[in-house]
Amino acid sequence: MRSNVTTFMMFIIQALSILMVTLCCSAFAASGDLEKYLSKVPAKTIFPLADGYGALIENGHISPVLKDGEVIGHVFLNTDFVGAIGYSGKPIMVLIGMDGDGRISGARLVDHSEPIILAGIPEQKIVDFIDGYQAIDILKLAREKGGEPPPVDIVSGATVTIMVIDDTIKRASVRAARLLGLGGLSRENQTAKAVKMLIPGELQELDWETLLGDGSVRRLRLSNGMVNQAFIKQGNPRAIARPEDGADDDIFIDLYVASLAVPTIARSLLGKWEYRNYQKRITEGQQAFIVMGKGHYSFRGSGYVRGGIFDRIQVVQGEEAFRFNDHGYKNLGRVMADGAPDFKEVALFYTPPGAIFNPADDWQLQLLVQRAIGALEKVFISYELSYQLPDQYVKVEKSAVHISAEAKEAQAVNALWKRMWQAKIVDISILLLAIFLLTALFFAQNQLVKYRALTDRVRLGFLIFTLFYIGFYAQAQLSVVNILVFVNALLSGFRWEFFLMEPMIFILWCSVAASLLFWGRGAFCGWLCPFGALQELTNKIARYFKVPQITVPWWLHERLWPLKYMIFLGLLGISVYSLSLAEHLAEVEPFKTAIVLKFMRSWPYLLFVAVLIGAGLFIERFYCRYLCPLGAALAIPGKLAMFNWLKRYRNCGDPCHICAQDCMVQAIDPKGNINPNECLHCMGCQETYFDEKVCPVMIYKLTKVRKEGLHKSRKLNQTRKIED
Repeated sequence: MRSNVTTFMMFIIQALSILMVTLCCSAFAASGDLEKYLSKVPAKTIFPLADGYGALIENGHISPVLKDGEVIGHVFLNTDFVGAIGYSGKPIMVLIGMDGDGRISGARLVDHSEPIILAGIPEQKIVDFIDGYQAIDILKLAREKGGEPPPVDIVSGATVTIMVIDDTIKRASVRAARLLGLGGLSRENQTAKAVKMLIPGELQELDWETLLGDGSVRRLRLSNGMVNQAFIKQGNPRAIARPEDGADDDIFIDLYVASLAVPTIARSLLGKWEYRNYQKRITEGQQAFIVMGKGHYSFRGSGYVRGGIFDRIQVVQGEEAFRFNDHGYKNLGRVMADGAPDFKEVALFYTPPGAIFNPADDWQLQLLVQRAIGALEKVFISYELSYQLPDQYVKVEKSAVHISAEAKEAQAVNALWKRMWQAKIVDISILLLAIFLLTALFFAQNQLVKYRALTDRVRLGFLIFTLFYIGFYAQAQLSVVNILVFVNALLSGFRWEFFLMEPMIFILWCSVAASLLFWGRGAFCGWLCPFGALQELTNKIARYFKVPQITVPWWLHERLWPLKYMIFLGLLGISVYSLSLAEHLAEVEPFKTAIVLKFMRSWPYLLFVAVLIGAGLFIERFYCRYLCPLGAALAIPGKLAMFNWLKRYRNCGDPCHICAQDCMVQAIDPKGNINPNECLHCMGCQETYFDEKVCPVMIYKLTKVRKEGLHKSRKLNQTRKIED
């Protein structure tokens, strides 16, 4: 039997080694400058009519694209104009082509070190996403915020990397257009600039006519006929065939908007009591707006009902734009200014976290008018309502110090991660609740494990939640790549905002860091790891169908433990030399194939995962025991655990071995000691510890108590007989 087990284990290890060599035979090229990437990307791939590239201009940041010796456009790297740091802490480099009219002719992803792409999204989907920018009018984007940019959700399960690519292509293109002076755009003055400042003024109450007359409230009125003509001009026959109901003179929407940055305007429109609520609600640096409308078209739109996003309006100021969400929204019954008309809708909106907005500068409220042309298809037209505070509330000053490009970049990055957190607020809440419940369960484990059936059901339910919600749905599978990226960030310049871009991953890592001090690696590996849950659930199914289980001899088991530590240390060392190469070698983790991509990969990767899961059907948690570098990485700081929650008797291991035989990962040695580096805190041994029908010590104690009780009862009866 010992020989057979050894042969089986050696076969598994050799098979996995061969598969890993097959999977890890490529690596990304290192980063470089524009000229380097021009030699790798032919001009025709971005400009189909081009002959080649010209000499670099603008300090080597832009290259002309030539046809028959004439310039037909320019190419540049996004990283030469804006920061494009992704989750890896390293730049995502995209080569962008732009013609003389300010339209993007094409773009190519040329270099990155993103674990999110390597472990989350097939490369072709990224290519398809970037191709969606072709023919986007950058000049329109600069002047009008471009209507609707390519939607991020064209990649299923969009990630931080996609958000960074989307954000940097647009901002880099606008800055390059300014540098080239396309369409009358001029380069920003980096020394002195006229800055508009807000004058709060004295608090007054103004009537509706005064507010409308001095420009404190601005108006956009659209009739059915105007909207119908706009769709006719757009030229979509299906949209033209569905005109608005009613006469052409009927009001489509009568829209009004006002900034509440000036106390007089806010007090006049909100009224005494609502103004007090507004003052309590608004925070420092935050702005608020009141939007009013009537007509049969709603400015709130359907997004408010679906998920809290108001998809029909957005505020645009310069190159910045933001939409409102339900966390910054309040429905108002009416406008309180004297003489104000009755509106169908009145809404108070607050700027979302990370929004960059100066209330003293001009801005626009964009209204997106949509028309259904099919069951699931819509076309759009954008209208703008321009707004500027009246002159009495604004002063112009010369600023000797203009905001630097670096400061703007930091603002943009902060706005990006805050939008990511805001978009996932529901998922974040569910994950935090699950972590809270798990923490409470651990603190109350001595009471829970006394009820074996209940404990088993709770664990089974949590494993199912971990696999399907944390893993398959939320894509929050932690990886050793996260650790490698973190270590490299410490060595090359650590910035928190890049780790904050993926809120679910960030929260899980915070919980892991805290749990390591209390329970070691077991809290994550045993309860919160989706692939670990997959292994355990498939093994339970195998046991149900009577698949024979293999007990690895202790001498072999303890010699295979070091494998995962060797793998982790090897990856860590390689990552210092080349993070990209280490990320490829990290394919030793099956998480990408099994959890993130849901088995949608080529056959070598599927075979690798099949071997691991197949081995786990016979040897429970096979991968966790011997190969997982993430588990090894967590076991090292897990040595700092401050508490010992697992109870043991002096008789454990000598002579009793029940817990050791039942431990699913063989974390209990022949002497009865629990190895915290290997323990997954499944609580199986604790169930046995308190089980009066299984644990010999408990059985002995219970028998002794019963004997003592019987002896006392007999003695009491004898005493009563004597007395009688």
